[in-house]
Amino acid sequence: MVMARARILFVSVLVAISGTAAHAQRVAEAVGDRIVRFHKDAAAANAALPSFALVRPLAPLGPAPASAVAPDFIVEDGKHVAIVAVPDGTSLYGTGCVTGPLLRNGRTVTLWNTDAYGYADPAASLYQSHPWVLAVRPDGTAFGVLADTTWRTEIDLSSSIRFAAEGPAFPVVVIERPSALAVVHALADLTGKIEMPPKWALGYHQCRYSYYPDSKVREIAKGFRDRQIPCDVIWMDIDYMRGYRCFTFDPQHFPDPKALNADLHAQGFHTVWMIDPGIKAEPGYSIFDSGTAIDAWVKKADGTTYQGEVWPGMCVFPDYTRQDVRTWWAGLYKDFMATGIDGVWNDMNEPAVFNVKSKTMPEDNLHRADASLGGPGPHARFHNVYGMLMVKATREGVMAANPDKRPFVLSRANYLGGQRYAAMWTGDNSADWEHLEASVSMSVNMGLSAQPFAGPDIGGFAGNGPAGQEGLLFGRWMGIGAMLPFARGHTGKGNIDKEPWSFGPEVEKVCRQALDRRYQLMPYLYTLFHEAHTRGSPVVRPAFFADSRDPALRSEDDTFLLGGDVCVVPQMVPDRTRTPVRPLNWRGFKLEDVMQRELPDLLIRPGAIVPVGPVMQHVDQKPLDPLTLLVCFDADGRATGTLYEDAGDGWAFRDGDFRLARFEATLADTKATVRLASFEGKRTIPDRKVIVRFIMPGYETYAYGTESEAIETTLPVPRVRP
Repeated sequence: MVMARARILFVSVLVAISGTAAHAQRVAEAVGDRIVRFHKDAAAANAALPSFALVRPLAPLGPAPASAVAPDFIVEDGKHVAIVAVPDGTSLYGTGCVTGPLLRNGRTVTLWNTDAYGYADPAASLYQSHPWVLAVRPDGTAFGVLADTTWRTEIDLSSSIRFAAEGPAFPVVVIERPSALAVVHALADLTGKIEMPPKWALGYHQCRYSYYPDSKVREIAKGFRDRQIPCDVIWMDIDYMRGYRCFTFDPQHFPDPKALNADLHAQGFHTVWMIDPGIKAEPGYSIFDSGTAIDAWVKKADGTTYQGEVWPGMCVFPDYTRQDVRTWWAGLYKDFMATGIDGVWNDMNEPAVFNVKSKTMPEDNLHRADASLGGPGPHARFHNVYGMLMVKATREGVMAANPDKRPFVLSRANYLGGQRYAAMWTGDNSADWEHLEASVSMSVNMGLSAQPFAGPDIGGFAGNGPAGQEGLLFGRWMGIGAMLPFARGHTGKGNIDKEPWSFGPEVEKVCRQALDRRYQLMPYLYTLFHEAHTRGSPVVRPAFFADSRDPALRSEDDTFLLGGDVCVVPQMVPDRTRTPVRPLNWRGFKLEDVMQRELPDLLIRPGAIVPVGPVMQHVDQKPLDPLTLLVCFDADGRATGTLYEDAGDGWAFRDGDFRLARFEATLADTKATVRLASFEGKRTIPDRKVIVRFIMPGYETYAYGTESEAIETTLPVPRVRP
């Protein structure tokens, strides 16, 4: 967490156009290239709390430009309010993990992390809080607005961008850029980019509440391998524990977790195991005893230890706002990870509490926060960052236990900037068509809110699905979910089985082909994650990124982009009667000989080269050989693309053990040439076959060669300008 910034020594008062007293008091500071921070007044600037969203404090650089988008600050009904006017025709996005459509105009959401099982639209609040709005003007230029407060906040986009927050006055940061993607890049610069994940985490994950005993886990693993359905990860929900006590293993159901993990590793699987924040209040339970020894627990307003009911019964909750508590928590993972566990799932960390109306702990509970986090304060101030601080400590513990491996942590609750510590998913969704449709807009808006590693529970967590359409929904969802950044099938206790083979041979074919697609696209997908790591780019993007001036794409949230070069066009309704809007001039392509009807259409951008590979059962099954380059020429007969490769795990890439290759293709009349234009990194050119697949208007053709030499061919017919 960033240190508290020093008292502001320099402020520049923005001279108000209207001349009102409120404007005259407003403080505006340039804090970056076309980035301005605003405070209500000088007193608010000097009293500002440390930021949880920002990766580092922002230092004032001088006066704000006079043309900057600027908020008005008022106090209304005891809340501090910041209002930013929105020009006519402006489209609004972001606000993190929220229900409803991609386009947020006219929507209102409350930022208050909430256990929201089976949520529906509109949901007042969900599991995560992202006080952030992306605004795209009719001409494609864009700006973003960040309200830097952790308190309960309402974002109202009815007629303007309006943040109304409990607690003290808060700063507002405005980013101005020529495009929406450039705004998201700037947001990532401010709030932090994801670390490069282990490659296995980009594969398909299989979960349910719960796979137990361990023989059932082995049965699921065998089911994937016997049926040749790709899968990299199997998850353990809370039933692996002894009476839901965290960091324990049930002696009957999981007597030897180390052997189980070793058996799964031998088959190419990795495992992720759940840890919750609620610690059973039970003397003699080692975690409770060691936490009590350092007085680690959140307190009630009267100073006594707070207890709330969760899965194990009455629980205490670590106060992650304290460094000593985070250090203690991190240390608990050493023995846990030593059993061969690969990743950690932090759930219930809003924090969720049973049998209370609020579904969480009292807002007047006391956190004894370190001075670097602003010092002690009520739960109302720290509630929205409780999960973020938990996964920060978890990540540090996993790193310390396995320093030579890249950690993978998934969190249900988080806050803007939490992408620095964990991936996220959209929580306990439902098995229905509405949630299938929402899974795309939710994942895309997460990407527009600086969290590129996100996705839904494929198939829906709550319920079985519409009667008579369970298999249809599951197969359709698998086809779409396999194209999202985090791809995990999951369902709740008591539901029907939801493995890819659970609905009969036809749905199994759909699921196999959907996952084959993901693994064929893995070279491209891994390259996109490298772009997210280095630049802050979303992995999935809204369709309007293909042409920000096309009004038809501004509200399109069925169609989405995978990176900048592939477009996914799904069918969200059972009878396939909806016609999603597609970017103009993009060309369709297939990754299979005969595509299953339930899968989305795939399009490639003119001017793109997309790297793909062979089908694998897990990401490390075999080398990338052959490498296939999908080439789609633009109107000028040119195309470019990149491929990022490294070991897939570990940190050697930081010392240059990687290869970032840039390919280019040209077409002059009927002569096509594809070559390696440049590359970075210490890795040499691989000795492998290269297949070039030219996706032309009305036909396709192939050429073959290696990366070390230019590949030339004559196309059957002259180039047709698109």
